[in-house]
Amino acid sequence: MKYISTRGNIAPIGFKDAVMMGLATDGGLILPESIPQIDRETLTAWSKLSYPDLAFSIISLFADDIPKEDLKELIDRSYASFDHDETTPLIKKNGVYILELFHGPTLAFKDVALQLLGNLFEYLLKERGQKMNILGATSGDTGSAAIAAVRGKKNIDIFILHPHLKTSPIQARQMTTVLDDNVHNIAVKGTFDDCQEIVKSLFNDLPFKEKYALGAVNSINWARVLAQVVYYFYAWGRLPQPQEVTFAVPTGNFGDIFAGYLAKRMGLPIKKLLLATNENNILSRFVASGDYSLGEVVQTVSPSMDIQLASNFERYLFYLFDAKPERVRAAFDELRQTGRIVFSAKEMERVQSEFLSCSVGERETLETIASFCRETGYILDPHTAVGVHGAITRVTDGSSVICLATAHPAKFGEAVEKGTGFPPPLPSQLAALEGLATRCEVMDPDREQIKRYLQEKAR
Repeated sequence: MKYISTRGNIAPIGFKDAVMMGLATDGGLILPESIPQIDRETLTAWSKLSYPDLAFSIISLFADDIPKEDLKELIDRSYASFDHDETTPLIKKNGVYILELFHGPTLAFKDVALQLLGNLFEYLLKERGQKMNILGATSGDTGSAAIAAVRGKKNIDIFILHPHLKTSPIQARQMTTVLDDNVHNIAVKGTFDDCQEIVKSLFNDLPFKEKYALGAVNSINWARVLAQVVYYFYAWGRLPQPQEVTFAVPTGNFGDIFAGYLAKRMGLPIKKLLLATNENNILSRFVASGDYSLGEVVQTVSPSMDIQLASNFERYLFYLFDAKPERVRAAFDELRQTGRIVFSAKEMERVQSEFLSCSVGERETLETIASFCRETGYILDPHTAVGVHGAITRVTDGSSVICLATAHPAKFGEAVEKGTGFPPPLPSQLAALEGLATRCEVMDPDREQIKRYLQEKAR
């Protein structure tokens, strides 16, 4: 399996090089040259596998330059850190299925990919005798999951940018209470988009990237998306009987739902992908009417989705534009110059054949948390509530719906209490964060200041 860039200006590379490159050196995102096709017989066989075994079956199709026994050990070790035997269990509540993706070390879906990516980095750095400085931006969960995945690992330092005072308090504590010498937290006085733009600009500074051996943990790293493909297959295999299904996905950066899109292209019988956003609705506007125009970021009760520029959207556009890199480059030139991308009627017809969308406001989110708890006793975090609201209101054809539960509700206790009137139970690993010492640098959204800090602290 070889990998290419959405912008068409890198020679094909193997999986290991794709993981280490992160953002493609031409500024694009990395994708496989071809997508494996899975037949119904294989799907049926896969539905009987444990989560780690299914992950190995899928990931090995894309990672054929790692010896199979090594890849199996990396995968098994990654999911041994989860606190549920099924890794990502599927439960049914109030007529919809909930796929619980929050049983990893930091209680968020990002653990599913980042536990594996951290182990991949450690394996490849040892193999190559190299060091790495991981650089990432987070709206909350990626940062804590990435830090948990690499804290204390040899030959790795990690630098995580998050928007100052714009994550949940627990998300901030999960990051800033990690005092290992190789962990560096930077709180940027701005938005997640400011953080992400700084990170992407530093990766695009190729001499700097090479000199300081920058590695990517954001979903710009192909391995992140690949690991997330697995739980779509796993969820489908846990349905009472094989059937076409709709997935409701709360998303801000398009990574999680793009993994579902890949699963569908591989042959998983997905009827529609329901893209659910909060008030930061550039993606839902795109699906509904082709309006991909930038707006101001609004702070909401679902802060991990407070994003305008969705980095993984470029991967989807590559396929929407029939794998034409020149069209992708032109689209992002247009976005830089005008603040929008314009799509043809034919392109929008394709989009709407595959996606539904909804934008869910704060009042609707809190009402969904309240009503779902009242009717089922089950507590949703505010991001999952956005997806559940979409599933209930937008999927009206009677088909089965699987809602991705992206975080434990206790990570967003204030929002849950607003909805239900009481705080969610606090898991022991979150309760233990109270009163711990923290370490974090607060900085302006100044690329050069952050670049100097990384130069001072990097290995």
